[in-house]
Amino acid sequence: MLLRQLEYLVALARERHFARAADACHVSQPSLSAGIRRLEGELGVLIVRRDRKFAGLTPEGERVLLWAHRILAECDGLRQDLDAMRGGVSGVLRLGAIPTALSAASLLSGPFCDRHRHARVSLESLPSREITDRLASYELDAALTYTDDSGAGTHLVPLYEERYLLLTPDGGPLAGRERVGWKEAAALPLCLLAPRMRNRRILDALFAEAGAAVVPAIETDTVSALYAHVSTRAWSSVVAHSWLHMFGVPEGMRVVRMDYGSRLPQIGLAVPGHRSESILVQALLEVARGVDVRGELERVMHRHLRRGADPG
Repeated sequence: MLLRQLEYLVALARERHFARAADACHVSQPSLSAGIRRLEGELGVLIVRRDRKFAGLTPEGERVLLWAHRILAECDGLRQDLDAMRGGVSGVLRLGAIPTALSAASLLSGPFCDRHRHARVSLESLPSREITDRLASYELDAALTYTDDSGAGTHLVPLYEERYLLLTPDGGPLAGRERVGWKEAAALPLCLLAPRMRNRRILDALFAEAGAAVVPAIETDTVSALYAHVSTRAWSSVVAHSWLHMFGVPEGMRVVRMDYGSRLPQIGLAVPGHRSESILVQALLEVARGVDVRGELERVMHRHLRRGADPG
């Protein structure tokens, strides 16, 4: 069994198309197909369902895919370990983040890259459910996600609690308040993230807890698009305080504290238990334990709240 054949299988499962998988592996399609057939012959099982095109993996193929991810991850770990012995941490750290935590990722990736000059970071924005799956299948080394979505067998480093603020135009009816209730915010023309996103489901629960049903005028699946709409000052939004680290407060807008619900959701760094010995993961965990992510985000939040209270 060759590692290259396992790489072919992983690429095919990801791309779900023989030609695209071959392109991703920089080989011809016949070479990729022949490599997978040799793997099937050596293991004595049918791995790929074939029709005129890729039709999925057999149950045995799904099991082989899981082992392929595991074996390739262990090989990467071996290379990282040897590189660290030769001259320090190197390689690519595969980091995922839910969209609402992307703005805080640089608080970890920046110090990580400063400390380990030969290492690189590949950062992806992913839904929380996909993060759980990709951590379990060795496709991610670590992720910033809601701690209650991290999955079993995951090591967690808590980073911060997600606090919520009303982002509203300066001249709006609630702009001069020190604190705003959820029922009051629901009456405003709002731009919010889409219902399929975990952040939106959390907000919907908080609105419902206050006895309010929210019907946004605009829904989007990215924080940047949300800010683009709110910056026109035609809409308000309820934003996570961590977004201020990246996006700040647009001109002509201000942030006001929201009444928090019974429990604030927590964002943490999730690392699968089977990756805990990785040199890259150990280096990231060391950085995470030494960076005050919570304190930095709260300092940014308080700075913007003070500016709103005293715009002069």
